[in-house]
Amino acid sequence: MGLQQAIGILPAGALGVSLFYHLTRELREIRGDAYFVTRTGSVSAKELSRDRKLRIADDKGIHEFDATELLKPDLLSCARLGELPEVLVVCPNPDQLLGVITDIVQLLEMAYEGGELEQLPLPTVVLSSNGIYYQRLRQIFIEKLEEATLLGRLPDLWPDIMPRIVGRFLRGVTIQTGLREGSGASAVYRPGPRGITRLAGGEQSVRERCCAMLASRGAWVELALNSSATRLEFDKGIINLATNLLGQLYAIDEAGRFTALRVEQILAPEREPEIRKLASEVFAVGQAVRAYAKTDEFEQIYRPLRETLDMHRSHVPSSLQWVGLRLRTGELAEELTPTENWLLEPLIRYARSAGLEQSAEYFENLKRRLLEKLLWARERAAAS
Repeated sequence: MGLQQAIGILPAGALGVSLFYHLTRELREIRGDAYFVTRTGSVSAKELSRDRKLRIADDKGIHEFDATELLKPDLLSCARLGELPEVLVVCPNPDQLLGVITDIVQLLEMAYEGGELEQLPLPTVVLSSNGIYYQRLRQIFIEKLEEATLLGRLPDLWPDIMPRIVGRFLRGVTIQTGLREGSGASAVYRPGPRGITRLAGGEQSVRERCCAMLASRGAWVELALNSSATRLEFDKGIINLATNLLGQLYAIDEAGRFTALRVEQILAPEREPEIRKLASEVFAVGQAVRAYAKTDEFEQIYRPLRETLDMHRSHVPSSLQWVGLRLRTGELAEELTPTENWLLEPLIRYARSAGLEQSAEYFENLKRRLLEKLLWARERAAAS
């Protein structure tokens, strides 16, 4: 029912295309065993499917090629066609992850209806979108499976099948970067340099096989030293908030003018105190909820993360790309970008549950400041 050794990437967005670029050794080894899986309901995917052209730019120029065999349909259709990948790297906007979870549950329901559930025709799912969500999303996944059991669409999954299912539910925290210029069928994708992805969560043997498969295709991937997916999410959260959230605050001036800043501009020396303050607040919440150990020290966490930021100095953070695109199309709303929403809201919730009211207020204030800046940018764009 599936393709052994195949890697699916859902969807063909900026991050997904960048991962594809490196999984095919910079397009030198396009063999059909790394391909894109359509996100259910995606408008841009429909446009791309009609055009069937994929345009990827690197230092050698723009490569345009027929992507007919690389653009697979949605997950359920892949199952019907016998084209389910062994590994599915899931990297849409974080607010689209719940829809993917629903599709995975329906995939298992379809397998049960066809008498194939015992063989567990389910890819190893690697969640690679930004955000702090793994534990909550895994719980929602289990709740949806149990609801399907209650409604008779699945059998009782405990104690045998459920651990096998959850064992294939991994977190892949990545610092891979990528740009998308334009939208829909006319988009040009610009992959960033090969960035590391660390795998955590799930069952150890599943993680190890997934890591070996991705690495064998040219990806830079490692097993996390600490198997806690939440710790990795807090680490990446510091990087994302420093570049994406503070980046937006610096990119929009008081007149609402927006400038697409590079990481090196965001990390200007005069901004170091605010970057360090943000990182220390994330660390404090992480320690309170035991994502970090009580024996961990802030400097030990902060120093390597700050060095990671320096490695991507020429990159324009994804949320700044998101704001810039919506300003150009007149679609900027007075709301947080998906990355910030899936970082700030969990941090606020964790801080309050841990009794860290000052930290919760700090993140609430960041949220208010960002929404105010986005309003200024929106009003300026509407007036021009």
